[in-house]
Amino acid sequence: MILISHFIRTDLPTFTPMSDEMKPCPVCQSPYGYFSGRTMWVCPECGNEWDPAEEVKEEEEGLVVKDANGNRLSDGDTVVVVKTLPVKGASGPIKPGTKVKNIRLVEGDHNIDCKIDGFGAMALKSEFVRKA
Repeated sequence: MILISHFIRTDLPTFTPMSDEMKPCPVCQSPYGYFSGRTMWVCPECGNEWDPAEEVKEEEEGLVVKDANGNRLSDGDTVVVVKTLPVKGASGPIKPGTKVKNIRLVEGDHNIDCKIDGFGAMALKSEFVRKA
């Protein structure tokens, strides 16, 4: 007769089952976010992974501006325009791929102040740029 208890490894980490609780994804607002392990939550629709503890820290810090991909922006960053943006009074629109250097974050609907070559000073929405 063989004792199986000699072959069971006890030094392996224990399995933590996924939770039945769901939280909405902070990126795509899908209601199906699930707990994947020790601290991370995962969205099955967009693949975003987040830690709710980090969200609380960001809310306490004050002004938080995120780009189209969900990356956090800060003053002095360089961003790239991701969509054709019409400009009132200009001869043409700002085209995708236009690089904007040295941005300044402000409160409001248009939360990025910047200078764009050929257009001058203007305000942009963070949802139309990505971090370079």
